[in-house]
Amino acid sequence: MLHPCNTARLKYCGMNSYGQHDFPGKLFVVEGTDGSGKSTQLMLLYQWLKAEGYPVFFSEWNSSPLVKDTTRRAKKRRLFTPATFSLLHATDFADRTERDIIPPLKAGAIVLADRYIYTAFARDVARGCDARWVRDVYKFAIKPTIAFFFRAPLDVAIDRIMSGRPELKFYEAGLDMDWTDDPEESFTIFQGKILEEYDGMVDEFGLTVIDATRSIETQQREMRRIVTSHLKGKAARAG
Repeated sequence: MLHPCNTARLKYCGMNSYGQHDFPGKLFVVEGTDGSGKSTQLMLLYQWLKAEGYPVFFSEWNSSPLVKDTTRRAKKRRLFTPATFSLLHATDFADRTERDIIPPLKAGAIVLADRYIYTAFARDVARGCDARWVRDVYKFAIKPTIAFFFRAPLDVAIDRIMSGRPELKFYEAGLDMDWTDDPEESFTIFQGKILEEYDGMVDEFGLTVIDATRSIETQQREMRRIVTSHLKGKAARAG
């Protein structure tokens, strides 16, 4: 029996063929550390696809109404352990998968997801959860058509976040891990661990790496080119 949270990171490559499906729709997801610019790129892609006439749906990490209040109360009282945090996010994801992701895919639409299972694989393992255990929790997930990983150097991502946030939140900064009492230092340590996990998943899951240090326009052109190659003759247009 695997303990869900230990300090050892286990190499695990058992999900390369997870979530295979024959739904007519397409699922595109964006991943990356905080400050990578992934959300901006996804919103630009969403607007472009809508303008092109495609039926597009959007799903965001940790947004299910089923667990939102529970998450908010637990964060406020700082009750989460790494394992309970992981399982609550998995519950959120399961609810969104059944309600917001699978139905549009069955209907032949495009689904865009701001963060997907790779966020859990990165954050939960960075918090000490066992890599194999976390991956097993998400075995029910649908495999995306393309998973974009917007890779920004740690110092660039940190600068972007710190310039736009008046104050880091407790769990956002990783202060629950007791690495340090300084929020900025803890955040830097946490994001560094997350980035290391993402880098390890590029080969494991075939993530499509986008250089997030380039201009917004250049990144968006590359993203549209890749997405378009999967849509021609495959995705139904809206009337």
